[in-house]
Amino acid sequence: MLSRLVVDPGSAADLEHRDPRDTLGLPEKDEAKEQLAVLLEELSSLQERLYAEGRRSILLILQGLDASGKDGTIRHVFTGVNPQGCRVTSFKAPTPVELAHDFLWRIHAACPARGMIGIFNRSQYEDVVTVRVLGLAPDAVWRRRRPKQIVEFERYLLEEGTTVVKCFLHVSAEEQRKRFAERLSDPTKRWKYNPNDEETNRRYDEFMSAYEEALTATSTKWAPWHVIPADRNWVRNHAVATVLVEALRRLDPQFPDAAQIAIP
Repeated sequence: MLSRLVVDPGSAADLEHRDPRDTLGLPEKDEAKEQLAVLLEELSSLQERLYAEGRRSILLILQGLDASGKDGTIRHVFTGVNPQGCRVTSFKAPTPVELAHDFLWRIHAACPARGMIGIFNRSQYEDVVTVRVLGLAPDAVWRRRRPKQIVEFERYLLEEGTTVVKCFLHVSAEEQRKRFAERLSDPTKRWKYNPNDEETNRRYDEFMSAYEEALTATSTKWAPWHVIPADRNWVRNHAVATVLVEALRRLDPQFPDAAQIAIP
């Protein structure tokens, strides 16, 4: 399944031909949820070992259009993880203080410490995609400078012990429109409604074009992009959990042995 999700470095993201409703060959919904429960048990165990080891970290970047399911992914995938070992950062519009620094300043400050899993709800990629679509910076900034700076920044993080896992939640325009409508009709979701939602959906193609270019330019061998079908929540959750668990398996964190523990 993982190979189907990856944007191969040097290749186009090809979002147009990736189906947001793809089930990725998973079994029926109920069975897939049972598999997810097993994955989450393993995630909890791996996270405990990563925290105890205290030498490396994981940064999970969740990027996607409004209503693609970033909040829901965090809620479902990290349901059994020890809160001491993870931190969620949601990036909103930059504050005046943040705007007075380079665009990666606030990003770097939120990166996970050794032993931690960091989760970014939106990220530095807003400064390429949203800035482009809304015309907030000139072409020389969002196309020629920032993608290269992001690539080198993520290489630096890896060299310092942070594995960067990037997931783009790929939602269709139809599903996005449906979810925006639900925000108005469901009292438990109405607080999420933003008057700009309709404008965001109207400019869906512009955002997707921007993401196509950004993902293609920044998928690298040290931090590849994974395109996650996001129209079906249960597929989305299973896929993100699989990508994250596989990254932790490769790290294979270990509990420190007695010789590594300083005893007073």
